[in-house]
Amino acid sequence: MTKYIFVTGGVVSSIGKGIVTASLAAILEARQLKVNIVKMDPYINVDPGTMNPVQHGEVFVTDDGAETDLDLGHYERFIRQRMSQENNFTTGSVYEAVIQRERRGDYLGSTVQVIPHITDEIQSRIRALAHDGEYDIVIAETGGTVGDIESQPFLEAIRQMRLKEGVINTLNIHLTLVPFVSTSGEFKTKPTQHSVKELRSIGLQPDVLICRSEVQELPKDARQKIALFTNVEPRAVVSLKDCKSIYEVPLELHAQRLDRFVVERLQLQCKDADLTEWREVILAMHQPRGTTRVTMVGKYFDLLDSYKSLIEALVHAGIHTNTTVELDFVDAEELETNGTAALANSHAVLVPGGFGQRGFEGKIRAAEYARQQNLPYLGICYGLHAAVIEYARNVVGLKGAHSTEVDPSAEHPVIGLVSEWMDLDGTVKDQSTNNGNLGGTMRLGAQACHLAEGSLVRETYQKPVVYERHRHRYEVNTKYVDAIEAAGMRISGINESDNLVEMIELPALDWFVACQFHPEFTSSPRDGHPLFNGFIRAAMNYANESSV
Repeated sequence: MTKYIFVTGGVVSSIGKGIVTASLAAILEARQLKVNIVKMDPYINVDPGTMNPVQHGEVFVTDDGAETDLDLGHYERFIRQRMSQENNFTTGSVYEAVIQRERRGDYLGSTVQVIPHITDEIQSRIRALAHDGEYDIVIAETGGTVGDIESQPFLEAIRQMRLKEGVINTLNIHLTLVPFVSTSGEFKTKPTQHSVKELRSIGLQPDVLICRSEVQELPKDARQKIALFTNVEPRAVVSLKDCKSIYEVPLELHAQRLDRFVVERLQLQCKDADLTEWREVILAMHQPRGTTRVTMVGKYFDLLDSYKSLIEALVHAGIHTNTTVELDFVDAEELETNGTAALANSHAVLVPGGFGQRGFEGKIRAAEYARQQNLPYLGICYGLHAAVIEYARNVVGLKGAHSTEVDPSAEHPVIGLVSEWMDLDGTVKDQSTNNGNLGGTMRLGAQACHLAEGSLVRETYQKPVVYERHRHRYEVNTKYVDAIEAAGMRISGINESDNLVEMIELPALDWFVACQFHPEFTSSPRDGHPLFNGFIRAAMNYANESSV
């Protein structure tokens, strides 16, 4: 029978519910339990696909093309289970489903209400993650904090599930912040007490409290005080201070026996946790053999979570190449205004994905600088567009080369929508419009990329076909491929079914690669990713050669 663990948060947001959820899942997986996870987001958006990354962070894309919350990226980086559309849902998607049923008459004229119709839909989606008992545990993380009006239906659904499933089949973990007041030299437990009081007022008693702090662990007397006032067992009050790396959290929670308490309370029979792989990850992080400096040229740096998976992929590459990767973040608009001086001390340049006109000429300048200086370059999505446009303008000689995303009347639209250069004959899907909606109109999810024999990327991946995840509308215009290749740029990866460009490289340079897809979504600390590993090795080679 599947057991359910519910993770909620209190006091403040952004204190690590997603990391704790993923870390607990990693430890339980290390006990050879089969774990699935769902993130429940209380906002009204149907999915995060159209949300501003500076407000919400990156949109994480799954194999099946779902645009999801960035916490699903944490889940995939910490456990082997691949996420899908079912692993993330929002208030908007729940209400949309219920309203559609009401319009069809499925409720037979009943008055449709939050209880039971909305809460039943939430419970149904959580239970669906069990896959009829295939999974031993389903962990459900609720976004936001206790007391938020948006979260109330989710918390009520959890209360009902605990009642229906039984005490031995459910567990509630509540994450709070315990601030340290330096002027008095003590931790303040009152916010945690009030958070639990708020939770209990709606019928939920936490079984475990994970108390976050910055630099110090909670002393024993503070944990005992929290246990007494919240009606939680003292051994279930876990102190979690900031770690040097998020990948230390599974080891930290295991050291405090959180997983032992969970399996005892849920009466699960399983093996002890084998965390050897995680210890090897931390050992590699702490014993680098070199340092390299990578400059990321982007446009959403007001919130670095906009590039969360990309930043983590570079960390993973550092782990697998025994390298400390130092990241510099340069706003693309700065290159438009001040030139490329900000790239002068770089060992490699990375141009990530993005949308819209702002900063795009700066990304093109970054690609030009890397090409001219033989600086290792990795372009992702918009970074591929920048590299192709730069090459078309300055090497092929197409002075009006541009993307129709930025210039719809470009003289040479080397980047555009498929429908702008290919007749729709039933084999090509026109994705340029969707009844006027932006949501769900991109090429999304994992698709096959066939790598050219003898290419750098074929050597890097060590396989002829790879499956990588996409999130974009615009493509390389195939009408210009012959001219581009004749000038020396190699199309090294293609989508054979739609004849679309997936990867390019410059054979004349040491390491200049760009891809239409997002390889960062499939990188993990234990496995890394060949493209990022190759990129960091190239950066290290450049650093070593430039220091001679």
